[in-house]
Amino acid sequence: MEAKSLPACPVETTLTLISDKWKVLILRDLMPGTKRFGELMRSLRGVSQKVLTAQLRQMEDSGLLTRTVYPEVPPRVEYSLTELGRSLKPVLDAMQQWGEQYSQHA
Repeated sequence: MEAKSLPACPVETTLTLISDKWKVLILRDLMPGTKRFGELMRSLRGVSQKVLTAQLRQMEDSGLLTRTVYPEVPPRVEYSLTELGRSLKPVLDAMQQWGEQYSQHA
């Protein structure tokens, strides 16, 4: 995403990049390390292959993750967070902490 097309508000910029439920969960799953497409599919129960593929492509285009294809038969594809993607860890940690607190009060 080009800087000139980003919203003026930093909160809105963050939401633009990770606003989809699946993107946040993909970030969560990739924080510990590299995962293959099938591992992400199994972890993200309820997501379709089409939606997961689209979300991963958008995140790659935004610079949040990298996609590595190995020339094997069948091809092996792995996804890893970039430094920019890993920089969202404090945001995810805050969301987890808030969710835990909310659950205790609900």
